[in-house]
Amino acid sequence: MQIPYELALGWRYTRAGRATRRNGFISFISGVSMLGIALGVAALIIVLSVMNGFQKEVRDRMLSVVSHIEIFAPGGAALPDMQRTLAEARANPNVVGAAPFVAAQALLARGEDMKGALVRGIDPQLEDQVTDLAAENVEGLKALVPGEFGVILGLDLARQLGVRMGDAVTLIAPSGQITPAGVVPRLKQMRVVGTFSSGHYEYDSALVLLHHEDAERIFRLEGPTGVRLKLKDLHQAPQVARELASTLSGNLLIRDWTQQNKTWFAAVQLEKRMMFIILTLIVAVAAFNLVSTLVMTVQDKRADIAILRTLGASPASIMGTFVVQGAMVGVIGTLAGLALGLAVAFNIDVIVPAIERLLHTSFLPRDIYLISRMPSEPQASDIVPIGMISLVLAFVATLYPSWRASRVNPAEALRYE
Repeated sequence: MQIPYELALGWRYTRAGRATRRNGFISFISGVSMLGIALGVAALIIVLSVMNGFQKEVRDRMLSVVSHIEIFAPGGAALPDMQRTLAEARANPNVVGAAPFVAAQALLARGEDMKGALVRGIDPQLEDQVTDLAAENVEGLKALVPGEFGVILGLDLARQLGVRMGDAVTLIAPSGQITPAGVVPRLKQMRVVGTFSSGHYEYDSALVLLHHEDAERIFRLEGPTGVRLKLKDLHQAPQVARELASTLSGNLLIRDWTQQNKTWFAAVQLEKRMMFIILTLIVAVAAFNLVSTLVMTVQDKRADIAILRTLGASPASIMGTFVVQGAMVGVIGTLAGLALGLAVAFNIDVIVPAIERLLHTSFLPRDIYLISRMPSEPQASDIVPIGMISLVLAFVATLYPSWRASRVNPAEALRYE
């Protein structure tokens, strides 16, 4: 099959040798444009992959404590019919686990130290069905025996109070008892039977786990205040929540995991969007370097253009030749950037530790950040738009110089040749 001469000629101009000083300078500018596009595309892929990795790490650690969906009664009251709610929730084909819980707030005291706490009463037999943290700490949950008033504290909360396994702490309920002397707060001494670490400071520094029957006694409830659910696909949580809202009986409230941390996820998405725009400008600058490259090439090839025109080449063919030249630079730069960016993104867990050892430093100190390693998760939804935008910018940058080439007058170009 015969290749169109515009394509062959454009490719020849792209890989033109350095026979003259002028050609050498044009090749240098073309190479700089190609390198700029490659580095810009690679930087976009690496940065967005790392941001995706951070988001996934924080989300997974958060979901090790937070369930995908929570169903609860208004006002913190007990569910009117827990067994029916559990049965109706499990009837949804997307639900793979369900467990009752009691949610409340209280103060936790140890000597003169006092901290606010999120109290969660759980069923140790069912909790591993709804959270990964419970599945990883089955032995610790077995220590929660109803009537013994044992508690499992977040690791940071235990450190703040200075307690260890077997120590006693005092749980102070917000609503007190009414006596002739006035309102007296309800206090209950509890024994620390374990600690947990989810890697998420918000929960490690405030969450207290105890048996749901003990929580019901302390907060004077007739039963669990809600039901926690685990889904086959966590990304379907908003859709499943809407389905449950139409199938569950009674006046119940439903909340999925995206609503519990809506502000954080919105901030991450905004930051990711802004980084995409900022780094795309790098690709745009490199792509529009092609304008100067093609303008210089057109000036250098005026005689060639005039000869082609006298041989019958149409203005559209001349324009196509230089579009091909610029597009080739964009395609090669984009492909090189994709290869480099993906190579770094998929091996960042090897590259970053090597750099840290070389520089004798740590980019993510354990005592400051939630995670101690650089995560990365390349996603096709990011990579494909990056490649397409790079190619479109390179193509747009070729249009004006190529149009100017098609307007060259053969007589004027050959007058002094």
